[in-house]
Amino acid sequence: MAEKESLLNTLLGLSMIVEARDPYTGGHLWRVSQFSKLLAQQAGLSRRDVALCEIGGFLHDLGKIGVPDAILNKPDRLTDAEYDVIKTHPSVGGRLLASHPLADLAMEAVVGHHERPDGKGYPHGLAGEVIPEVARIVSIADAFDAMTSTRPYRKGLPMEKALSIIGNEVSTQFDILLGKHFLALRPSEQLAHIVGHSESGLPLQSCPSCSSPIALRRKQHDGDYIYCRACGGESRLHKIGDSFKLEMTGQMGDASVLTPDSDSDLIGSMVEEIAPIVL
Repeated sequence: MAEKESLLNTLLGLSMIVEARDPYTGGHLWRVSQFSKLLAQQAGLSRRDVALCEIGGFLHDLGKIGVPDAILNKPDRLTDAEYDVIKTHPSVGGRLLASHPLADLAMEAVVGHHERPDGKGYPHGLAGEVIPEVARIVSIADAFDAMTSTRPYRKGLPMEKALSIIGNEVSTQFDILLGKHFLALRPSEQLAHIVGHSESGLPLQSCPSCSSPIALRRKQHDGDYIYCRACGGESRLHKIGDSFKLEMTGQMGDASVLTPDSDSDLIGSMVEEIAPIVL
């Protein structure tokens, strides 16, 4: 068990490092994993399947390691050719996972999260219930987070608007039954505690210099220096009760603080909760 827990810890950590290459998606993996978990619970899945959806949500973008930085960090909309490169990431993620001892825990989510019920998805153009259930769940969670998150070229949508879009796209882009289960979460405060957060109780912050999102970590304290991965600017963190504020210092971070890394505390807590269920 200890060896498998270590392998899961390393796998989740690798995925988080891949995410850190894109400064505009801070907390995306955690949010997708939590939306996937909520949806799986709402759909009545077993504890093991709920945990697998949480893992799949966290690992779904692993293949973006193969997407060039110039495309991944492009500050405006992608061209068709660039989008074709982005569309390779599920297959790349599958190849990356293929020889891993824990591949079965996430392979379906990693490869299938961009498939669509109408068969117009990728990489294989699967349709309907041929698409694995975990992939159909992560697909909804991923799309909801993408719509409610702010990007360089557009502001995130309000939750109600994003839910309305999902409702309009059931049976084409999203699974009908699972889509209805997700819409049933509409009155739930659980969604509000995930949207715009990098983990439970930690809302995303905006860089005082360039307005890019900054994901705080549980171990960061009042007075700590925080660095923006988009512009490299340094800020000082002020914590007042449950609220946070970043104050620019006028300094810039160097490679030692801007190098992509993973949040060992967040991943450790996830592994501690999930490992006894799936390993």
